[in-house]
Amino acid sequence: MPYLYKLLRDRAVTSAMAKPQTFDNQQSPKRLIGYARVSTDEQVHDAQLDELRAAGCDRIHQEHGSGASRARPVLTRLLAELSAGDVLIVVRLDRLARSVSHLLSVIEDLEARGVHFRSIRDPIDTSTPQGMFSLQVLGAVAQLERALIAERTKAGIKAAKARGKLPGNPGLRERRPEAIKAISQAREKLYLDELIASAQTWLPMVRQLRPQHSWDNVVRVLNRRGHDWTVERLRRAVHRMVREKLAEKELLARSPRRAPEDYLMKLVAAIAIADPNLSLRDIAAQLDQMGERPVRSGKNWQPSSVRVLLDEAHRFGLIRR
Repeated sequence: MPYLYKLLRDRAVTSAMAKPQTFDNQQSPKRLIGYARVSTDEQVHDAQLDELRAAGCDRIHQEHGSGASRARPVLTRLLAELSAGDVLIVVRLDRLARSVSHLLSVIEDLEARGVHFRSIRDPIDTSTPQGMFSLQVLGAVAQLERALIAERTKAGIKAAKARGKLPGNPGLRERRPEAIKAISQAREKLYLDELIASAQTWLPMVRQLRPQHSWDNVVRVLNRRGHDWTVERLRRAVHRMVREKLAEKELLARSPRRAPEDYLMKLVAAIAIADPNLSLRDIAAQLDQMGERPVRSGKNWQPSSVRVLLDEAHRFGLIRR
């Protein structure tokens, strides 16, 4: 990605010259969290650690791993632990992301949770207007990168067909056992890499809800936040994360049986935890859409009934005011 970063710096310098980039010191961030990564076990983090400490990082997480690999357990746990007001700091953009698209995906998820991102050597600081401008330029570069990859792929397929070659894997066409095994292993690795890369968007909520809530309720809450899980796929994903020691075994424990009133109290608490900005009327509308029957008489949920359940959840310590 070096040429992409160079383009980003060149495009951002105009804005930076108009108004020097400054960091807001009036509202001190909740925490400054550093992330350092090197490609091989022989390398050391010393240079990155020095720069991150000079930037004022309260804590620094260190990881060894290739830039092209999605399997970064330290980064996955760090992204899941960050909360609103935190600032994630890296020395260079390539320490965090393996591609422009991956970088944008991580930053967009952080911004949605109120977490800022800063790169010391690049013009990226999402807490400043200049940094957001650079991020928009980066988005345009990512779009160009995807278009170029698609164009090269189509050209390669066309050239292969012109030479009389068939697309695809010859070993699979001939049903060779070694080819089938290699493809199976590659697919399994791709599944794990994608699971780890996306874990920060769903695993924290699973940790909040399991095993107190059933898998059905967890899936309902996650899908209300824009996901597209089924119970079977979510359970498989959590099982795999546990097997890789990236999630706790307790998440797979059996959910306790609950009385209907207790079940509704837990469900309302889960909805409120998933989105604290929802009003009582919003929660009532979600319960109606989910097909849950009101506690008292009537066809539709009322805000007053939701309030009663939230008060119960507060008394049981499930939620805070």
